[in-house]
Amino acid sequence: MICRDARACDVAWLTEVALDNYRAIFAPLLPDCDWAPFDEAHFRMRFSEAWPRVRIVADAVPLGFALVTDGHVDMFFVDRSVQGRGVGARLLGDAQERGAGSLETFAINQAARRFYERAGWRIAARYSRSFAGAVCDFVRYERP
Repeated sequence: MICRDARACDVAWLTEVALDNYRAIFAPLLPDCDWAPFDEAHFRMRFSEAWPRVRIVADAVPLGFALVTDGHVDMFFVDRSVQGRGVGARLLGDAQERGAGSLETFAINQAARRFYERAGWRIAARYSRSFAGAVCDFVRYERP
């Protein structure tokens, strides 16, 4: 597996993976949120502006990505078909090497929390805030 900078031609794939993860993982965990605005157009627009800050882990094809801004992991997704195969660990290691030191996740997302904690990230804060029309609980992690 290699890590590489995203390119403009990756926007469609980035959109597909983010949308799939939002629908398959976040929506069932947080049914009170309004997920309708998080559609294909939303992600295409986000990635058309952000792709220069995205790193992709790939084999013959892209497998996962991380969007990092000023040392904070804004988005971190692995294609669900390859989860559990070391893709996330490789991607998180790359983000750390490039200066990532903080991230947040939904407090209810136990799978993500276990993953970050196994990688040595520690809880720095717990808080609630508005997200997608609901008040959601979050956990902020930092790398010691």
